[in-house]
Amino acid sequence: MKTMEILSAFFVLGCLASDPVLSSPGRYEAIFNFGDSLSDTGNFLRSGALAFPVIGKLPYGQTFFRHATGRCSDGRLIVDFIAEAFGLPHLPPYLEVAKGPRVRTGVNFAVAGATALDASFFYAQKVGPLLWTNDSLSVQLRWFQNLKSSICTTKQECGEYFKKSLFLVGEIGGNDYNYPSFVGGSIKQLRALVPLVVGAIARAVSMLIKEGAVHLVVPGNLPVGCTAVYLTLFRSPNGSAYDSRTGCLRAYNAFAKYHNNYLKQELQNLREQYPHARIMYADYYGASKPMYHTPKHYGFYGGTLRACCGGGGPYNFNNSARCGHTGSTACRDPSAFVNWDGIHLTESAYHHIAKKLIYGGFISPPLLS
Repeated sequence: MKTMEILSAFFVLGCLASDPVLSSPGRYEAIFNFGDSLSDTGNFLRSGALAFPVIGKLPYGQTFFRHATGRCSDGRLIVDFIAEAFGLPHLPPYLEVAKGPRVRTGVNFAVAGATALDASFFYAQKVGPLLWTNDSLSVQLRWFQNLKSSICTTKQECGEYFKKSLFLVGEIGGNDYNYPSFVGGSIKQLRALVPLVVGAIARAVSMLIKEGAVHLVVPGNLPVGCTAVYLTLFRSPNGSAYDSRTGCLRAYNAFAKYHNNYLKQELQNLREQYPHARIMYADYYGASKPMYHTPKHYGFYGGTLRACCGGGGPYNFNNSARCGHTGSTACRDPSAFVNWDGIHLTESAYHHIAKKLIYGGFISPPLLS
């Protein structure tokens, strides 16, 4: 598989249940989100990027919105469920409201394909031309600073407003590993990137605290070894490469945990540096693993590893017929599947993860304490 084909296979990571996740209105008056395709609600499409235009049409968005919104799923994302949980509207993408009326309930700065490290880093590594977007985490932070003056004007006003706001910093960083991985980077090489990636996330958290943020949630990575794209691109004839219980690739899940442990340690350092701030770690990995261990308990009768939308193959991930392209089809019931398009999850999976984050003890310290 050629380099560009492999990158095409990766739709920029980092792209049911009708009952609400909860009811805790009033705790936060606004949410500000930074990240990649796991939480982008439309910035990528509005940025003019053409790398992955299929997210701008059905079947993306078919489950809840009944039309494509720029979300890399069939419906809502974790950030949507968190907003609903606190009685807030879904976050508008920054590029939709940047020059519009004042928005008091929050804004989403996430961009599908975004990296924690600046694009210049990847250009220096000779993979820059393959990036889906240059709107890295630092660009998103500048967007926030640009918007800040329209939200509040004095230090006191901003301080009072941001004390009642929730800042979601990620998930971000997955793409920093995906780009080099999908062009042949080894896990050893990926591990060498972790201090740089986590360092960029930590600097973003620090900057936001200096801007007035008090309540911050910083998610870790999902078990990428369970995604259809990884399972397809890194198939192994060696049975020991797979988790006997879940069928996931053990080495890539171990790498995700390595990143997460490094991130948790860095967040503890930040807590000591900023004792007045409430810095919470969101364990996306832990919150999602029960779905892979006992899928039918959560209603995933279609399976956990095979994508709902795709063009065939062992995991329904086919580079020549990716979800939304000619030759692909979407399953009849996305809520029965964990995986949506090979990389991203279904609304149903995100819903279960969101509930565990909010109520199940997978955010530390707890979001609702």
